[in-house]
Amino acid sequence: MAIEEIDYGDILSYIIEEKAIQTVFQPIISLQNGHIYGYEALSRGPENTALQNPEVLFDYAMKSGKLWELENLCRGNALKYAHHLKAEGKLFINVNPNIMNDPKFKQGFTKEFLSRFNMDSDSIVFEITEREAINNLKDFITTVEHYKKQFYQIAIDDVGSGYSGLNVITDVRPHFIKLDMKLIRDIDKDRTKQLLVKSLSEFANYSQIHIIAEGIETKEELLTLIDIGVHFGQGYYIQKPNKQLFPVRKDIKKIIELESVRKNIISSNRLTDTSIEQIATPLRTIASHTPISKVSKLMDANDALPGFCIKDGNKLIGVITRNKLHLKFSGPYGYSLYNTKPVTAIMSRNYMKVDASTPIDVVAKIAMKRDPIHLYDFITITKDDEYFGVVTVKDLLEKSMQLEIDYAKHLNPLSELPGNIMIEKELQKCIDSSEELTVLYFDIDNFKPYNDVYGFEKGDKVIIRLAEILEKNALENSFVGHIGGDDFIMILHTSKSNELCEKIIREFNSSVEHFYHSHDLLKGCIISKNRHGIEEHFPLLTISIAGVTNKTVSSIYDLSEKASYLKKQCKQLSGSNMLLDQ
Repeated sequence: MAIEEIDYGDILSYIIEEKAIQTVFQPIISLQNGHIYGYEALSRGPENTALQNPEVLFDYAMKSGKLWELENLCRGNALKYAHHLKAEGKLFINVNPNIMNDPKFKQGFTKEFLSRFNMDSDSIVFEITEREAINNLKDFITTVEHYKKQFYQIAIDDVGSGYSGLNVITDVRPHFIKLDMKLIRDIDKDRTKQLLVKSLSEFANYSQIHIIAEGIETKEELLTLIDIGVHFGQGYYIQKPNKQLFPVRKDIKKIIELESVRKNIISSNRLTDTSIEQIATPLRTIASHTPISKVSKLMDANDALPGFCIKDGNKLIGVITRNKLHLKFSGPYGYSLYNTKPVTAIMSRNYMKVDASTPIDVVAKIAMKRDPIHLYDFITITKDDEYFGVVTVKDLLEKSMQLEIDYAKHLNPLSELPGNIMIEKELQKCIDSSEELTVLYFDIDNFKPYNDVYGFEKGDKVIIRLAEILEKNALENSFVGHIGGDDFIMILHTSKSNELCEKIIREFNSSVEHFYHSHDLLKGCIISKNRHGIEEHFPLLTISIAGVTNKTVSSIYDLSEKASYLKKQCKQLSGSNMLLDQ
């Protein structure tokens, strides 16, 4: 062991003295359009040495008290080569959280230092791994706030690999959460992982945090993450770390674009899934050096102005609301204290900002979860990371209410499922889709005689029960609609249709006994008059399911004709049955 330690020590000394660190870059891309969002800078020891592996290298540096020197070398190399290669977007740099408190670290990230590499502080993201123990959390949070005020951004790395991640997230309030590759591995096959990542994504959306999935290695993992709504991703399937920078492969971009289009088509089932872009107002911005007195005059000249977004050059850095301005100017010394100062002295650096493509109902939920002080502040809208406009809470709520009213008008009043207008829209999308989908038509057999004997109130309960069964068993991204009476429709992936139909039939059959008197159940039938007024024995309620794939029809008319034929064939069979045209 002594010989091994000496060898390690010699190699580490050589690395630090000769700056013998290999810096490689791995792209982080948008899972909405496939564009490069930034790069993570990764450090390796010299090739073919005992310290080539980064984990071994950094572990040994920590044990030997050389962690600061090594990390400083790695950061310098990352900035130098990112500048040399003209890396676009944000640069993610791994940082031991305990080192961030070091005065030498703070001195190393000054504006003058970054200007040498033609970088701004908001293009730097400090990645803090949640596996590292933070010695003094209170001091560390103070340090993080220090960097945030200078527009550096913070990412919590390896979330999902340990047990302290959620505590670190709530304490630090990062800009990014990076999901550990163990959580991503085989996520397409693991329902528990899917639910966990979906929950984290929803939390991130409401908290104005971006999610980055690390270690994507298969197409199936990528598709699942897009479907869940994860914002960004990186991994070997997208691109391996490299000393050079390469564009994202065309096939990867195509996969992301097609899946995003498919997801948007399916998610537009609700009329409320309308983007916030449609109600954004493109108000003028003001420069960061604008005196507060001038901002006040601009506000006074237009009572309708909710405030201003503030730019430093082309960079959006904060907002000033009308209420915040009046609050600062109130009191005997307010005007004299702030009159000549630039607007940056009182602007809010933490404000609600959403992408223009975000659905209005999602924006409304996020806005209403803000703390009471900022509840009625306007919302800033960006498009392709550039300022687009603002939306006031008044406009947001009015539009949300109108959309909910419009949506309610198109629901069946009994089942509260989408009615015929929305069904027709979904059927056309299904026919136009490049995916293989199946349209299932559900019809309750012997429903009219049941209604005649037991009454409409009982009949309505049967319809509601079938609606509940369909909604409960509907797969994610499928569509369920109520045509009217005892007729329903479902659109889903063809591969899942057989299994789902069998499950629905089982559940419907087991629920039928609750809708009959015991003597009718014992007889296995009811007596009612047929259409000709003659008494007849009718079997108990069953269900018929006719299924048509979108690959066998060219129009809604063709689809309806085919489904009608299959349904007639199915209803002639005894008991609950399905006939699927596959």
